[in-house]
Amino acid sequence: MATEAGFDPRPPAVRTGRPVPELDPALVERWRSDGGELVDLLALVRERLGGVAAFRLGPSPTVLVTDPGAVRHVLALHPDRYVKRSHRARLLIGDGVLAATGEAWKSQRRLLQSQFTGTGMRRYERRIAEAARVTAERWSACARTGQPLDIGLEMRRFALDTIWRSLTGHPLDDGTERELGAVAAVVAAMPTLPAGTADARDAVAADLARIDAVAHRAIAAARTGGAGPDGPGLLHLLIGASGERPEYTDRLIRDELITLLVAGHETTATTLTWLYLLLDRYPAARDEALAAGAPGSAERRRAVQALVYETLRLYPSAWILPRYAAEADVMTGYAVEAGSDVVVCPYLTHRDPELWPDPDRFDPRRFATPDGRPTHPGAYLPFGIGPRACLGLQFALREATVLLEDLLPAHVPAFRSVPARAAYSITVRPDGPTPATLR
Repeated sequence: MATEAGFDPRPPAVRTGRPVPELDPALVERWRSDGGELVDLLALVRERLGGVAAFRLGPSPTVLVTDPGAVRHVLALHPDRYVKRSHRARLLIGDGVLAATGEAWKSQRRLLQSQFTGTGMRRYERRIAEAARVTAERWSACARTGQPLDIGLEMRRFALDTIWRSLTGHPLDDGTERELGAVAAVVAAMPTLPAGTADARDAVAADLARIDAVAHRAIAAARTGGAGPDGPGLLHLLIGASGERPEYTDRLIRDELITLLVAGHETTATTLTWLYLLLDRYPAARDEALAAGAPGSAERRRAVQALVYETLRLYPSAWILPRYAAEADVMTGYAVEAGSDVVVCPYLTHRDPELWPDPDRFDPRRFATPDGRPTHPGAYLPFGIGPRACLGLQFALREATVLLEDLLPAHVPAFRSVPARAAYSITVRPDGPTPATLR
């Protein structure tokens, strides 16, 4: 590319790296004609070309990143070079912390950060335990009567109750639960929505209106009615911030409320549903976890957490993390031009056989022994890594562990049917109902 005078017009960073290998366009066209899912194309790119590779769905290449070193380079070491431009769920969450960028994101994250530290988490312990108790009582009643239930809906109900208590200080009531079913409807519709923002919004306008109505009622109640029976919640923190930070308008408070609601229940519910489906296929894993220690012991808790960690390996909360190269860079030896789209895919990193032996097998022992998992920090990232890693990591792990410590010893779901495939949207979720009876 150098001219006769020896001048190379490319930025210095791009000059020093080798080109990113790119998938044959004919294979992309074959994928299109077969009607494959995006995850199928990404898996093909990784299989053919390795942990840093490119493919084209349009005129410009997209760089797929699954190599742990490159993952860490993008997300943890150089987040200023690889930035978020938008969020797939902006239609739903607006300018909440997940979708925010730049200085706005830094300000919003600072406000919420303290709520999810070890000290901050203590204020939610009782709310998590109460939501778990309500679920355990409902399951015991179903076990006595033989009444069937849907495991996915049960996990969603528990997670929604937990985050609603944490946001508002109130337990989830039946009316609010029905209205918030619109959140799941919008999330499920996202992969098929029209490309244009206005058309996409029109397609789910009724559900968005229901969600807005719930949010505005909760905000008004928090302003006028004080704390709920569980004490003040995260919503009260947001409302309090509006007195000192003019950017916290009712609209931004609404966006943060819905962001926390979606992030706080969608991923947890999906993880717990997958966990029960996996235990149905690998029942010995449940027995091993319960045999690890007495109820309430640290050994039992670690074994239950290993079940959750391994489920998150197979079905990470954030299965795909899009970024945008704001400047030219060399990533683990590869030249990335400014303006490139970059896709980090934890789902594929977690299923790399060079990192995880027998990667498709559910084996919680990977997380129960000191040397059972890769040591590279970019090899396991179900909630992302770096400054934009999920704020609610500890919250999600805690609520999942508390519920499982209650339910696992007492009940084994007997599934009447199981979904045949996964649906890849904001999360990777089972694509269908999960009816079961409890034995």
